[in-house]
Amino acid sequence: MTRVHWVLYNIPPDATSLPEVSTSKNLPSGTAEGLNDWGRAGYGGPCPPIGRHRYFYKLYALDTALNEVHKPTKAKIEAAMRGHVIAQAELIGTYEKSRRLGTVSNLPP
Repeated sequence: MTRVHWVLYNIPPDATSLPEVSTSKNLPSGTAEGLNDWGRAGYGGPCPPIGRHRYFYKLYALDTALNEVHKPTKAKIEAAMRGHVIAQAELIGTYEKSRRLGTVSNLPP
């Protein structure tokens, strides 16, 4: 099952990074948040069961800002982006949770 934990859009083109501990309050000026799979804006943290899980981080450069997206879910943002993507990047990270301790890796299994 795929879960959407956070949707950000309209990140300004001069932003070069996000804070290590990003919150709604410290995002680059102009950045908007969409709705996660819990129906809320903001980050919804993972709580995977035991085992290895993959996390996909996708970034798109657009030739326009996305305005007036009503209840901006991932699907609605992707639809609004069509025809405006000029570059994209993807990072796949893994997380493995054991009974005692979770470990994080940014390398594919």
